[in-house]
Amino acid sequence: MSDLLSQDFLTALIAGGLVAAVPLLYASLGELVAEQAGVLNVGLGGYMLLGAFLAFVITYNTGSEWLGMLAGIVAGAAGALVMAVLCVRMNLDQIVIGIAILLVAEGATSLLHGAAYAESRPSLGSPSELAIPGLKEIPILGESLFSQNAIVYIGIALAFVVGWVLKRTSAGLSIRAAGERPEALDAAGVSVTATRTWATLCAGGLAGLGGAYLVIVGAGSFTPFITQGSGFIAIVIAMLSRGRAPWTIVGAVLFGLSLSVATALQLIGVNIQTDYVQMLPFVVVIVVLVLFARRSYLPSALALPYVRGEK
Repeated sequence: MSDLLSQDFLTALIAGGLVAAVPLLYASLGELVAEQAGVLNVGLGGYMLLGAFLAFVITYNTGSEWLGMLAGIVAGAAGALVMAVLCVRMNLDQIVIGIAILLVAEGATSLLHGAAYAESRPSLGSPSELAIPGLKEIPILGESLFSQNAIVYIGIALAFVVGWVLKRTSAGLSIRAAGERPEALDAAGVSVTATRTWATLCAGGLAGLGGAYLVIVGAGSFTPFITQGSGFIAIVIAMLSRGRAPWTIVGAVLFGLSLSVATALQLIGVNIQTDYVQMLPFVVVIVVLVLFARRSYLPSALALPYVRGEK
């Protein structure tokens, strides 16, 4: 029991949890925006995979992690563009198209990685860190929280910015109206299609950035199916956040800690089988849904196509 309270264990748990939480934070934040506009991105994990693969390729060939991050945003947004065209503009079923995007992304990234890097299995260099003077020296929390890649701090700040935009600006009002009363938004002279399209592209870009962080900072390399269901967990976080963007931070950290428990336990000599490790986040998902699903909030027009003039 004393080992579970040791500084090494707690530092590893918090640091590992934060690394695992950041991809979930970005993906769930983007999904929250899209859901508020009435678009359900079941293919969110596909956006993350596309962003992860292109970010790996660009970072490996240029040596710039920031170019890699940018490439991840572009790749994720490109995947979301398919969703926007087929579902928002052509009114096809969002769930079916989302599943198709996820399967195509899994197959394409696995095939491309096998063709280009199957033999060499390259890895990226150590990511940069932005240490906050003074705070870094705090026991346990200092090294875990205040010596991270800059994209971590950007993600936390972005959650509050998105929350403010959704609640306090006309753009946020339009997004929420597109998910709640799209006919009212249309009557006010704002395009529901354009609003949902931009919200979907936002979800894709942020999910792609989360995938980029996963390979550049988290793993240091790309492997097929590296997201391991993170897209579905991010969807759950977005739904349970009840439209409040800052709550995605709490949800992402909770699931991130569940992913880092095994590594932290290994540091104190406790070995856990890989199957249990991979199962733990989804067990947490089930528990959280049982406890809080009744309190979740979903826009009334979520996943419903909008055709002008129809009721």
